[in-house]
Amino acid sequence: MGIRVLVVAGSTRTDAFSKKLARAAVRSVEQAGAQATLVDLRDYPMPLYDGDLETTGGLPEHAVRLRELLKAHDALLVASPEYNSSIPAVLKNALDWLSRPHAPEPGVSPYRGKVAALLSSSPGALGGLRGLVHLRQILQNVGCTVITEQFALGNAGAAFAADGALADAAQAKGVAGVVRRLIDITTRLAD
Repeated sequence: MGIRVLVVAGSTRTDAFSKKLARAAVRSVEQAGAQATLVDLRDYPMPLYDGDLETTGGLPEHAVRLRELLKAHDALLVASPEYNSSIPAVLKNALDWLSRPHAPEPGVSPYRGKVAALLSSSPGALGGLRGLVHLRQILQNVGCTVITEQFALGNAGAAFAADGALADAAQAKGVAGVVRRLIDITTRLAD
């Protein structure tokens, strides 16, 4: 069946650079011979994490759906924008809800054993690099093996061609390199 990569865009904005970068990453995953599933967090609305909500109602329906999707994949690739030198609240909230215990599966973490890779985008010159530090810490803390290779897309407003591909060959090569490394590490750890 091959390696299955869940690609998550960290913004809900319709024309978000992170969504464009996630779609470009999906192409790279498929070109590398793996399967990709693109997640738009807009399709998984969840309330802000609240322990009282969890106690009275368990995980929200969309958190359960996203949790099942993550469990069905071998690897995770997150394309995140940078908000005030960190990650967006919607992405952090989704990561938090998925980390919570789920009554039908006590002790099962959807993150455990997953290999993760990080991409970021920003209209600024650093490309969201500062937010990746926080994202790396969060994913490692919940049990992912986060590869060292990452990619930050600066000046993202001018980075995409009309067909959605990265216009600059070096940038496209950078994303493809992260994707290949993610698939390679995931394959090695699966053996």
